[in-house]
Amino acid sequence: MSDSLTLYKLIILYMLRKVSFPLSNSQITEFIVGKTYTDYFHVQEAINDLLDAGLITCEKIRNISRYTETMDGERTLEYFSNEISYAIKKDIDTYLSENAFELRNESCTIADYTVTEDMGYAVRCRVQEGKENIIDLTINVTSEEEAERVCSRWPEKSQEIYMDIMTKLL
Repeated sequence: MSDSLTLYKLIILYMLRKVSFPLSNSQITEFIVGKTYTDYFHVQEAINDLLDAGLITCEKIRNISRYTETMDGERTLEYFSNEISYAIKKDIDTYLSENAFELRNESCTIADYTVTEDMGYAVRCRVQEGKENIIDLTINVTSEEEAERVCSRWPEKSQEIYMDIMTKLL
């Protein structure tokens, strides 16, 4: 294993440690490639190595992979965190701080659908805070196009829908 690949893995573990929600593949890749630490392919290699070693876990929802750190990943980072330079840690902290709302909203607003027994579609829309669901709503629709549309609009409308429900119920 090269020293550079080890650094990329530690950067990913550090990023996951600093947030209270999963990060998507694109969020991790955007930071590392955007800072020109490495290219897309090395980031994917580092992610796959971390998964294979059990240092992170992956949850796939539709076409989005969301990663969280495992206990082994935490211990590994504790042991090797001094291998990440102060400058890189500062870059990560700044990025996460400046983009916290967008990262959280993107990661914690989840929508997916399944085919029902009657050949309709059940769309499950959630907003999570940590491991807890703030709202967990399932809507049945008649076509896959409708299911796709609900899934794509959920991130932008979830807060408004949640507030409407709470206002009507309380």
